[in-house]
Amino acid sequence: MKTCAIIPVSRFTHAKTRLSPTLSPSEREGLLKAMLMDVSGALARHVDRVLVISADEDVLEYAYSLGLKILEEEGERDLNGALEQAMEFCFPEFDRVIITPSDIPLIGKADVGNLLDQASRADVVIAPAKGGGTNTLILRPSAMNLRFGDCSFFEHIREARDKGLSISVYDSFYLSLDVNTAEDLGEIILHGEGTHTREYLRRLSFTVKPSRGSDRLEVSRSP
Repeated sequence: MKTCAIIPVSRFTHAKTRLSPTLSPSEREGLLKAMLMDVSGALARHVDRVLVISADEDVLEYAYSLGLKILEEEGERDLNGALEQAMEFCFPEFDRVIITPSDIPLIGKADVGNLLDQASRADVVIAPAKGGGTNTLILRPSAMNLRFGDCSFFEHIREARDKGLSISVYDSFYLSLDVNTAEDLGEIILHGEGTHTREYLRRLSFTVKPSRGSDRLEVSRSP
């Protein structure tokens, strides 16, 4: 089956604002670029095309520099609207799409080939995020409505069942880890050997150790 990977990317200026106490705006932009390199590179080894959709010209220019197909969002769309636009763009040429956000840099450590194999045995494959969201979704273009947002994993399960579609859940630590907090950065440092994202965090002098507080990890920067 011919497969297109769709990666939605927010504006660089809006990137990872929850990390503002930890990273400067330029550092957050650098983090997003490193993660996009990891995600797109991992997917490109298994699909026919990688498509980045964004409303940000700087994002699209960067994605183009990586050799990726780019698509500019039309009008003021939310995430689901942008993804529907991307699926419509893919529909004439591709049998299925794999939708993955740009902030799961450990995807290359997951078995993407096996993930796609599951899609040959089910109408919809869903990989949940650790917070109840959806970090990967594989389906035929426009097979069902998209429900990305809070607790979208359960919303996508419900939507697929309502459409009478068969479902396969792909539970993977590497796919579940999206980067939103300083503790997530620690997980990348621990588990992300060989990724651009881990190397970037190392260059910023981040270190990680077990935490004695409520968080599992304590992440700090060397002076």
